[in-house]
Amino acid sequence: MRVFSASLATETNTFGPMPTGLASFRDRGYFPAGQHPDQMTFFSGPLWAARMRGKERGWQLLEGLVAGAQPSGTTTRHAYETLREELLADLRAALPVDMVLLGLHGAMVADGYDDCEGDLLRRVRAIVGPAVVIGAELDPHSHLTPDMVNHADLLIAFKEYPHTDVLERALELVDLCAAKVEGKIRPVASVVDCEMIVTVHTSREPARGFVDRIQALEGRDGVLSVSIAHGFSWGDVPEMGTKVLVYTDGDQAKANALARRLADELIGMREALAVRYPDIDTALDEALAFDGGPVVLADGADNPGGGAASDSTFILRRMIERGIGSAAVGPLWDPIAVRIAFDAGAGARLAMRIGGKISPLSGDPLDLDCTVKALRADMVMTGLSNTPVQMGDCALVEAGGIEIVLITLRNQAMGTDLFTQLGCDLARKKIVVVKSSQHFYASFSKVAKHVIYAGAPGAVTLDLSTLPYRKVRRPKWPLDGAAA
Repeated sequence: MRVFSASLATETNTFGPMPTGLASFRDRGYFPAGQHPDQMTFFSGPLWAARMRGKERGWQLLEGLVAGAQPSGTTTRHAYETLREELLADLRAALPVDMVLLGLHGAMVADGYDDCEGDLLRRVRAIVGPAVVIGAELDPHSHLTPDMVNHADLLIAFKEYPHTDVLERALELVDLCAAKVEGKIRPVASVVDCEMIVTVHTSREPARGFVDRIQALEGRDGVLSVSIAHGFSWGDVPEMGTKVLVYTDGDQAKANALARRLADELIGMREALAVRYPDIDTALDEALAFDGGPVVLADGADNPGGGAASDSTFILRRMIERGIGSAAVGPLWDPIAVRIAFDAGAGARLAMRIGGKISPLSGDPLDLDCTVKALRADMVMTGLSNTPVQMGDCALVEAGGIEIVLITLRNQAMGTDLFTQLGCDLARKKIVVVKSSQHFYASFSKVAKHVIYAGAPGAVTLDLSTLPYRKVRRPKWPLDGAAA
């Protein structure tokens, strides 16, 4: 069997302050055809799974472009079209193929393209024709458009949030696509729009039980796959929202009925899925009142994994103003401050201007008397599914009893080694503030005694009523009470 695999992925915050250009892909991970390293990267799950299965089954694997960018603002037309054409050229060079496996996101938006994945899949289908099997792995924070579903034979989204199941879902995708090539299954799809947008933290109920139930359905009674597209709230496109995708083996009526039933169940639990987000001072009060520590405060509004700058100072400023010490904050994206810290050297004491550089949603910069505690060049953090995350040169500085991790390459907090590699002992802290919405949870929950999702300002605000949507199809709960 001849198999082609490639990836092109980013998550686009259309309200984000910075465009996503080619440099954003080169910073996060850009590997031309045949140059992907011997370790899975976050959006190369299908390629990695194809390597594993292909070695076992004697496939001829042809590897194309793998490119992923840190979430940010709208992707430039030049970046999208350049990378799209590179991937499609790789595909044409690989022909003929029996199967195409793609690592996508599902919420990529470029200038002139509200649905990059649908556009890409349509072009892939035009190249390979109707007989070749096309499958793609998606992030659940996707828009799941009709073009995506119509031009692919199978789409499978991660089930876990945090996304700890990248490889597991990729293996499912590869196995089902191979079964279709071999004529063993005939996947038919059904999508139900829940007419809402929800956060589905699989680390807690009721989402945990719901995901366990849908997984138990797969592989039985003709049900091939069930995916929940949570949706990506910060993408202002018509198809934004929560959807259920079901594949059955040739039984359209069963797919339709199951998708509708699961969608109704999900709609029924939407209030319970909602995330509580107290304001900054209330969150700090709760953390200080908690018996023991560390207490982790998630600054999700400034999550670079959702397109924020990760340089906001709102929470840090209040901690300093209130004299709260025994704390750690990170990662705060400030390449200029990192450069100054490296020039000063470990142990140096100096005045530093930190954060607040990108937009009004970053807050004002803080002028602090800092001690440079540690420096690390080209630091690598452990990411989800044990994928490496490049952080660039990093510095740990301390001001007023608060240790701050400053980074050069913009990424969210995922592994606790973000702090520990720099000598920051989290167990000795009362409060740890992380720039992340939920991906931190997989690692930080092992050390945290309590977790609070703080309602700070930012480009990834949890208060969706403040976002100036123009394209989203309405009504949609909770934006509109009349939604289903």
